[in-house]
Amino acid sequence: MSYFVYILKSLKDGGFYIGHTKNVGERLRQHNLGKVRSTRGRRPLKLIYVEEFTTRSEAFKRESFLKSPEGYFEKLRIIERFNK
Repeated sequence: MSYFVYILKSLKDGGFYIGHTKNVGERLRQHNLGKVRSTRGRRPLKLIYVEEFTTRSEAFKRESFLKSPEGYFEKLRIIERFNK
């Protein structure tokens, strides 16, 4: 089973959200239906980046890194490259 780290862009405020999931399509749908509290007020959201991992632990570590101060510049590079 694969796990994914994803980055969403809010088309409302231009902000970004990072998360992890087993099913990217379903998770994006949940975000855009307002079923995810942290992005409910920022809809609609657009998927701009996905990264695949073998285990949930690996995906969670990557998500945590991208959200951390240490991962800030890597997150910016990803956003600059894929936010078109």
